Amino acid sequence: MSRGALRAVLAQSRVELTLTLRRGESLVVSLAIPVGILVFFAKVDVGQTTLRDPVQFLVPGVLALAVMSTAMVSLGIATGYERRYGVLKRLGSTPLSRTGLLTAKTVSVVALEAVQAVVLLAVGAALGWGAAGSLAAAVGLLLIGTVAFAGIGLFFAGTLRAEANLAIANALFLTLLFLGGMAYPLGRLPGFLQAIARALPAAALSDTVRQVLSASPVSIGALVTLVAWAIGAPILAARTFRWEE
Repeated sequence: MSRGALRAVLAQSRVELTLTLRRGESLVVSLAIPVGILVFFAKVDVGQTTLRDPVQFLVPGVLALAVMSTAMVSLGIATGYERRYGVLKRLGSTPLSRTGLLTAKTVSVVALEAVQAVVLLAVGAALGWGAAGSLAAAVGLLLIGTVAFAGIGLFFAGTLRAEANLAIANALFLTLLFLGGMAYPLGRLPGFLQAIARALPAAALSDTVRQVLSASPVSIGALVTLVAWAIGAPILAARTFRWEE
């Protein structure tokens, strides 16, 4: 990437982050929902885990949930409506390339996720959570998950009409929340659903983050699944993204 292209990406990243912070609904999805889920499941006994301290199980899962809600849902829906209202078409007439736009949006998501992580870890610590493993490794996995979910969100945003994109993003969020092993172990799902869940990025992210934070061996299968989504989804989004509906 040339110096001029890099400056364009960074400038667009700042714009994207500013616009996101101005959208109240995005902040609800990005901050309020993950914090609410963490506090609720930590305080209410719904049998979500056999661990003596459910907070140790919940915090890594909710970090993965925050990545999914921001990188896939908030980013995807906002981009879809920008496309509907012609914002992306105007950006397409600037030196910012399609790949540069997708990169800028992903960078803005990472910046917002850093704030999410600080808030969630602070809430988790207040509830009694502590990391036995590597925070640096967890950050790396969350970044990989961000790329995967941003690719998914931008794929739908760049190919579907805004209304269809909105419906699919929300439906996919609920599906992956159910199949992601974020609030309760995947082992509680029927066998055929477990197999489906382990092939999806949500379960791969929550499992690997939970493993590195608890100093447990990382599942190679889950890591390969996560990396595959992080490679495939952005490539598909970049190749199919259209500036206009």
